[in-house]
Amino acid sequence: MTTTSNIEFNRQRANDRAIGQWLLLCAGMVLAMIVIGGITRLTESGLSIVDWRPVTGFLPPLTEAAWNRVFELYRTSPQYLEINAGMTLAEFRTIFWWEYIHRAWGRLIGLVFFLPFVWFLIRGRVRKSLVPRLIGLFLLGGAQGVLGWYMVRSGLVDVPEVSQYRLAAHLSLAFLIYAALVWTGLSLFFPDPATIADRLGAQVRRLALFALVLIAVTILSGAFVAGTDAGLIFNSFPLMDGAVLPPGYFDHAAAPFEDHGTIQFHHRMLALVSLAAVAALWWRSRWLALAPRARMVTNGLMAMAALQVALGITTLVLVVPVHAAATHQAGAVLLFTLILWFTHELRGRP
Repeated sequence: MTTTSNIEFNRQRANDRAIGQWLLLCAGMVLAMIVIGGITRLTESGLSIVDWRPVTGFLPPLTEAAWNRVFELYRTSPQYLEINAGMTLAEFRTIFWWEYIHRAWGRLIGLVFFLPFVWFLIRGRVRKSLVPRLIGLFLLGGAQGVLGWYMVRSGLVDVPEVSQYRLAAHLSLAFLIYAALVWTGLSLFFPDPATIADRLGAQVRRLALFALVLIAVTILSGAFVAGTDAGLIFNSFPLMDGAVLPPGYFDHAAAPFEDHGTIQFHHRMLALVSLAAVAALWWRSRWLALAPRARMVTNGLMAMAALQVALGITTLVLVVPVHAAATHQAGAVLLFTLILWFTHELRGRP
């Protein structure tokens, strides 16, 4: 390699690392956004703002008149009329702020993504092959905002509850964006994967992919638990109030998505199977000559999987206190991060 080629290679490597750091920063903000969204749901704050102004709604109410205006709008909503009738303005502000922070943080993520992206493009620091993916990520972020409002609208019509189907779609898109940010960021920051050519290595890759899908499905089932408040019943473990199966299990076709006991049972089972899959993955990977970084990730994955199950059980038996449930949701994102990272470490060398 010539001196000029060396210089160009090192410059591009530095550019890739800078872009990778930026994308991982955006991923960290999405992680925080998922946790904030969970707290917004847990505090029943998501229906406190009954209009959507993507551009002009960035500032919160700054005067008493502005506060009275948003409160009057809320007083026409089903949640106020059926649940919070008589709520004072001071009480309203408590739920308003969580929903406002949730929306404002989403706008901030958009700015933190868009402005550096434009700067990197102008400076010619982005690989041409990467530009379509980054544009796609920005568009997905915009779609997530629209989907979030579509979800909120479902609770502003007749029944003061958002659709669990729209909530699951909203959370799924958040994880899709998060996964794309993490995977792309890791690929730029750690461009050289560990090469495992033997048969056992291929088996571990397949097991890692299986665990990744299983954890993703478990998280999706958790969205249905949250969307239906299914965690507020059968607050015992390992049995469900003394029974293995909840009463009325599969009484109707939509039970896996609408019957509270069935939804909770499936989430429990998926969580335990996910833990078993991660344990099998960790054990099989013990026999591979992994790089130190990959070994660290798989050990962290095993510990996080066990901790996440413990957090889930704690949240259940305590009847879903906000602090425990929010920690459990954060644990889900961290567990997903680690399985995604470990899968990334096992990818084939291009």
